[in-house]
Amino acid sequence: MSTATATAAPAAAPSSSPSRTPAAPAASPAGAADEGDPFLASFGTDLVSLPEYKAAGTASLDFDGLLPAHRPLRLHEDLKGGCGGQLWPAGMVLARYLLRKYGDGGREEGGLVGQSIIELGAGGGLVGLAVALGCRLRGDDDDGSINTTVLNEKDSSSPSLQPPLYITDQEPMFDLMVQNTALNNLTSLVRPLIFDWGTAPPPSLPLPPDVILAADCVYYEPAFPLLLQTLADLIGPRTVCWFCFKKRRRADAHFVKELKKRFDVKAVEDDEDEEVYKRQNIFLLRVTRKV
Repeated sequence: MSTATATAAPAAAPSSSPSRTPAAPAASPAGAADEGDPFLASFGTDLVSLPEYKAAGTASLDFDGLLPAHRPLRLHEDLKGGCGGQLWPAGMVLARYLLRKYGDGGREEGGLVGQSIIELGAGGGLVGLAVALGCRLRGDDDDGSINTTVLNEKDSSSPSLQPPLYITDQEPMFDLMVQNTALNNLTSLVRPLIFDWGTAPPPSLPLPPDVILAADCVYYEPAFPLLLQTLADLIGPRTVCWFCFKKRRRADAHFVKELKKRFDVKAVEDDEDEEVYKRQNIFLLRVTRKV
């Protein structure tokens, strides 16, 4: 939901960007290089209007019954740290898909047990926290004990404190990630960390992770090369990255084109909501290392 240089603006929506932010390569003219790829050729050339910004408040989400009514995700939204502080549509789509796939009664229930998971551009932590609430991440013999003081540390590399899931974003989002993790009593499963795209991964992150979650990370064009670099740093031979984004303008096609050059990218086709969110120009991709 946000970019990842300490000086860049959140990627979930445009905002001011300093001159030190690296510029992304110019996108090719419409239709010039995309004629053989209908998906890329379908990108528009104009910016879309932004959603209405919300006042700070706490949402309660059960993702249409995919989380139990007695334990919904509680997510505080606050834009004071940047646009990543509110809910964005691709995050909702990705969270629903993962809950339906790996959650209670899902097609691959328990498939995330023992997996190391990193969410990029987490904003307030929507996707990662939903997964931690609705999907089993630890085995039955794991008591889930962890020193919860780690929530107040911006980095910790102690192996004894390793949780299964990390939600990461820029420093302005850190306090909100910590707040939402505690709000959902997930301090034993989730660790918020500061991670600026294009920089070396924090030493406490498990590398390579088994799973990467990325939603609403494609918006701010100067951050595209930084995100691509971070994906290259994190994606290992067995890593699966679930990447969900809203198609807004032609510059986004440039990112997808570069993503396809560097990684094996496949559209997710087993989501029952696919036809609904495609009408909203939202796409869900499975990204892995090329063989």
